[in-house]
Amino acid sequence: ELVGEIHLKKYLKYMGAYTQQLADIEGVLGSEQGLIWDRNLNPVCLQTSAEEKIALPDLIKTENKILNKVLIALSALCVEINLLENEAKTDFYDALLFYEETEDEKRQDGEEQVEIGRVLPLLQKLSCFGQRCAEVIKNVVQQLAALHNRSMPNVMDVSHVHLTTVYEHLCSLLTVLVTLDEIILSNAVLKNHWIMYKMMMKSVHHNPSNYGVALEKLKPLEKLIVHLEKRIIDGKLTQYCFRQNFDDSGIPVSKNSYFAEEFTYNMKTLFLQLDAKLADPAESKQHLQFVGLCSLFTLHYLIFRNLDRKLLRQLWDSHKKLPCVTLIGHATWTVDGYMASNLPAQCKAIDGKMSDQVAQNRNAWLSSKVQSIQRECQGYYALVNSWMVKMISMPDQESSLVDLGSQSKVYIEVRGYRLICSLRHTVETMLNLHLVTNKPMTVNEVACLCRMITMCKAVADSFFQHSMHVSQSGSRIVQNEQFQVLTLLQAAKKRVVSDRKYSDRRLDILSSLMVCETCVNGAPTTQRMIVTKLALSIANQSKMLRDEEHASLLAKFEKMRIFGSLGILQAASTASDQSVFYWHRNLLTNYFERLCQNPSDAASLHYMFSALEDCVSGMKKSKHLSSPQLLITAYKDEVHQGLRVNLLDKICKEIENDLRLSVHTHLKLNDRNPFRVTIKSLRQLLALQPVKFLGSFISVKEYVTHYLDQTFYNLTTVALHDWRTYGQMRNLAAQRYQLEMQEVHLPNQQLEQGLDVLEIMRNIHVFVSKYLYNLNNQIFVEQSSNNKHLNTINIRHIANSIRTHGTGIMNTTVNFTFQFLKQKFFIFQFLFDEHIKSRLVKDLRHFRENRESYNQQYPYERADRFNRGIRKLGLSPDGSSFLDQFRLLPQTLLRTFPGNAMGYIRMVRSGGLHCCNNAISFVPDLEDIVNFEEIAKEEDISSEVNTAFAHLDSVLGSLVKHSAEGSDYLGMLVDVFAPEFRSSKNMHLRNFYAIIPPLTINFVEHTISCKEKMSKKNKVGASFTDDGFAMGLAYILKLLDQYTEFDSLHWFPSVRRKYGDDVRQQSNPIGRNTRKQANQEEDEKARSFVQEFELLYYSLSSARIFFRA
Repeated sequence: ELVGEIHLKKYLKYMGAYTQQLADIEGVLGSEQGLIWDRNLNPVCLQTSAEEKIALPDLIKTENKILNKVLIALSALCVEINLLENEAKTDFYDALLFYEETEDEKRQDGEEQVEIGRVLPLLQKLSCFGQRCAEVIKNVVQQLAALHNRSMPNVMDVSHVHLTTVYEHLCSLLTVLVTLDEIILSNAVLKNHWIMYKMMMKSVHHNPSNYGVALEKLKPLEKLIVHLEKRIIDGKLTQYCFRQNFDDSGIPVSKNSYFAEEFTYNMKTLFLQLDAKLADPAESKQHLQFVGLCSLFTLHYLIFRNLDRKLLRQLWDSHKKLPCVTLIGHATWTVDGYMASNLPAQCKAIDGKMSDQVAQNRNAWLSSKVQSIQRECQGYYALVNSWMVKMISMPDQESSLVDLGSQSKVYIEVRGYRLICSLRHTVETMLNLHLVTNKPMTVNEVACLCRMITMCKAVADSFFQHSMHVSQSGSRIVQNEQFQVLTLLQAAKKRVVSDRKYSDRRLDILSSLMVCETCVNGAPTTQRMIVTKLALSIANQSKMLRDEEHASLLAKFEKMRIFGSLGILQAASTASDQSVFYWHRNLLTNYFERLCQNPSDAASLHYMFSALEDCVSGMKKSKHLSSPQLLITAYKDEVHQGLRVNLLDKICKEIENDLRLSVHTHLKLNDRNPFRVTIKSLRQLLALQPVKFLGSFISVKEYVTHYLDQTFYNLTTVALHDWRTYGQMRNLAAQRYQLEMQEVHLPNQQLEQGLDVLEIMRNIHVFVSKYLYNLNNQIFVEQSSNNKHLNTINIRHIANSIRTHGTGIMNTTVNFTFQFLKQKFFIFQFLFDEHIKSRLVKDLRHFRENRESYNQQYPYERADRFNRGIRKLGLSPDGSSFLDQFRLLPQTLLRTFPGNAMGYIRMVRSGGLHCCNNAISFVPDLEDIVNFEEIAKEEDISSEVNTAFAHLDSVLGSLVKHSAEGSDYLGMLVDVFAPEFRSSKNMHLRNFYAIIPPLTINFVEHTISCKEKMSKKNKVGASFTDDGFAMGLAYILKLLDQYTEFDSLHWFPSVRRKYGDDVRQQSNPIGRNTRKQANQEEDEKARSFVQEFELLYYSLSSARIFFRA
């Protein structure tokens, strides 16, 4: 003991130091590893099932040699049955179940025979497995018959011993055989392929040379095929075990009445144990045990040919509690179907009325269950929520034995395990019962069953999240149960020892109790539990244990099995297996649609995909395909397709529609007030963490983001004028749904900017003649178009072009404009015309001579007479007068050439300022810009970085320079042309200012005519603005330096005075009644004339400001 204490102290010291090291590592990594595990982030799981390698003779050691031999023999058989059961689950169930599944619905010719060829080794192995099961069943029956036999010497006194545990294991093995038969009989694809394979073998047999096969090599294969068909394909594994000869060993079996009575007694005992649990959905293990019990009843009849009709009636009536049993997957079992097909007809135990009554009761049970499914689902929902809250609030510290006795704290795991079993049983029964009865499912029922599936996986996931605590508490629970079992055994042992009468029976009881104590003292492995139950069966003869003690021991053994033999984590994971949903996966469409309609249940999506993954472990065991991965890939693609079509794409459409409606709220749309109309919130779906499925992650948020990015990009490229709308929708998606939208990175010149600066510059002669300028709004409007709309160009378009091509294009544009004006200014030769020149000189002389009489105002009558006098000179071939052609001077020279050109230069300058200001907005302080190149040099950064900083400083300096006042391009164009215009060789232009008054009259008449055409059907020549004339006048006057001369004419005050006199004259009461209508028309015309002159005056005054005049 002293040495043991020393080693224990060393071990504790080592563990303390190791724990501290782990804590230091966590501190360095900066992460605290909590007790909550995430299945997607933890590839490691805890396995708490008990493992032990010990032989049965070493475990069963007493002085009672006979008892040792009996226990070893029976225990070995029970262990063998467990091994056979595990082998069937591992090697045969899934491989046969998934045979009918394929990766491609369209099979190639001969593929069916190839698949059968691939599963032949499996079928041969299954045949050997069936032979082995038959031998074990025979051995168990003969062993029991040898014990309960009065015609042969007794091995030991078993007159009061009931080995119910052996019969339980026999039921388990029979359940395995029944399951295998049901899987094969329900697989129509396997049968069809087998028939095709036999036909192929016949062809090969008749023509072996064509296939390169020797006839003598075919005979063993043909013999194997016949054998497999009789035993496997026809579903006769169970029948083969039943029909074997049990009396061939010399031990009387069929004629052993004592054994027959014991057999019947144990069947009734098992039924009494099961009958109370058949209606409990949490007892799924007992439901499978009931299948074995019915098989055991059939075996009893076939051996002894004695039908216990009372027990048969009790078994038959169990269909009211258990309408069907799900063996595995879609393979189901019903008591009426099994009894009808396995009990011989000559026993006349079942008639047609009984089968019809069972079918009616099954349909009634299903209808009642469908009606109450929603209420049952709500009840489960409340139970699961309550359990999860208790699970989260479970104390982390170690519990004492007193705490372990508290049901409210320790056995939370047991309630969770039972919840999982109940949910799984309900789902499996409802799904498969609809297949059995061929009844359709309602939408509400599908929704409830899917919700139960997700609740089942939620409970199992909660077990995984709390793996550390559950594993620790599980081991403590096992120790507590072992302590209580040992206490009960000690009490029973004292009662046996207190009886001083010696007998073989007392010796057997005492030895059995010692074996129980030995087994319970170790790890609760499956082998130890089997030996313990068998020894307890022998020890409990003559009711040595009271009924409540025996029941308490059995309950504690069950807890030890769950927490010890299986491990609660492994038991919960196995019980929550929802692979049955694979055979009903067409219901997944309804689940996705329901989730799209009700996003509040979005959290269940993780659990549903966890359930969908359960069947993959079975797929990996399939043998009929070249690789199981083909089946897994096809299944993965099918689920992904269903998710995209029924959920993700619909969510994308709804979010897109919501964004569109929100952006277009100015239109008359449907009522979107959330207080009056229910608006679905999709944020729960978008807030989901990525869903893990078969090695890939599915992110709802990323899928929707990608869809919107792609849609907005494509629609923007198709309809470039809607770029702003999709930009607003992109911003709204980020604000409302927290979507991280990507920038479209489309070329900037495509974003609603009209003509590009380069296009205008290359075709400036066409541009200035086809577009009209508006001075106030700085916009060019197309003069005429063959389309139903007119194109416009404004500052934003120019700024976008400058941002695309760079600010250097502004200087290039000014240069192009200079070259263009240089070519067009020769048109001023019109002033050499004698008609124009003589008239101008005459009018100027008259004005200078009569300046005082005209009050320093150029007379309107002289200008109007000049305008009309030019008309008398004749018309041009196109119908326009000489002055109309002369008016084209402002349209072609003053407007078209310098006017629109100056307006365009002004817009380019404004666009440059707009572009530079947008770019410079990211600089915090324009007054104090940091020199990055100097900072880089001070920090001794690499030369590449210094070069980059130098470029950055250059760009910032250029932006600051252009973002202030910018360049005075208008002044530059004045300075470059003014010397030439004012030179002595252009003296004919010195009287240019005198032609402006008649020119303005002609322009105003033309403008009124164009505006009147706006309201007419024929809009040829219609326009509403033409400020290029004013810009051209201001520019030419500046070039000629004739602003002073023009102002000396006081022309616009003269126009106001003239029309003021006309209005006063028209208001004279003399003859007013006779000319009322004519006066109204003239008054309206005069008013519009004055208004246009005023607009021209304001435009000209504004234009003069640009040229500093």
